[in-house]
Amino acid sequence: MNNKIIIGVDLGGTKIMTGAINYRGKVLGVPVKVPTEGHSEKEVILRKIIGSVEEVMRGLNATIDDIKGIGIGSTGPLDSKAGLILECPQLPTMHFFPLRDEVQRYFGVPVFLHNDANCLIYGETIFGAGKGKKSVVGFTLGTGIGCALVVNKRIWEGATGTAAEIWASPYQSGVIEDFISGAGVSKIYQSISGNEKSSLEVFQLAKMGDMLALQTWREFGKHLAVPIAWSINIIDPEIVILGGSITAAYEYFYESMETNLRKNLCPVPAAKTKVVRAELGDNAGFIGAACLVL
Repeated sequence: MNNKIIIGVDLGGTKIMTGAINYRGKVLGVPVKVPTEGHSEKEVILRKIIGSVEEVMRGLNATIDDIKGIGIGSTGPLDSKAGLILECPQLPTMHFFPLRDEVQRYFGVPVFLHNDANCLIYGETIFGAGKGKKSVVGFTLGTGIGCALVVNKRIWEGATGTAAEIWASPYQSGVIEDFISGAGVSKIYQSISGNEKSSLEVFQLAKMGDMLALQTWREFGKHLAVPIAWSINIIDPEIVILGGSITAAYEYFYESMETNLRKNLCPVPAAKTKVVRAELGDNAGFIGAACLVL
């Protein structure tokens, strides 16, 4: 049984990334990436998901008998217990679509569905930066802010399945996601410079030493310290992991985040609790989804 292949699918509004791992978390073969085209008909998107799984299997010369199961990490909101995509803005044609059951019906192997942010941090807990830790809090920083809590190698879902959905928490004149997101970086940069730039452009400017861009990332780090402090003070995890596309700018916001974080923590975690960057890179999403099978 331990020789079987586990497949993970990272489903977003812009791309689908599918890959395979073994029981030790080693990536097998070459992952497959295809555009989601999230406004396509649901049958088209389903076919892309299925096709990406089949392409991974072909690359490994594997049959369905070689597959232990399939995990899907999807942009949400979701009902993971029922296997449904709910009213997801990035996948508007798939509202209330029974994705888990459709994929399971096609392949005839166990299929699991969970929030993509939860999957990313779950993968990091099992095989990445949080390996060996019993309590992990993780943040995914990208288009929005995602948060996950993993306790004893299990995703903590809460009473309604929305544990760690910190994005909606009130902050200043809005919610925390207004500042901790790609749009948030743009908002901060505009308030400092008076000009409009995307978060990617602000990152590129920072790499060139632009002072206003560097100041933007320092401000971003200051804001990011707030939800991390909330989480550490409430949960007291062994480690906090930061993942997602915005962590490409990690070196520009890390020092500010650390400085502002430590002064707002209880004394013992202020001295002991580490905040680290995710280790699994672009593969983190599908590795974490595959871990749902484990």
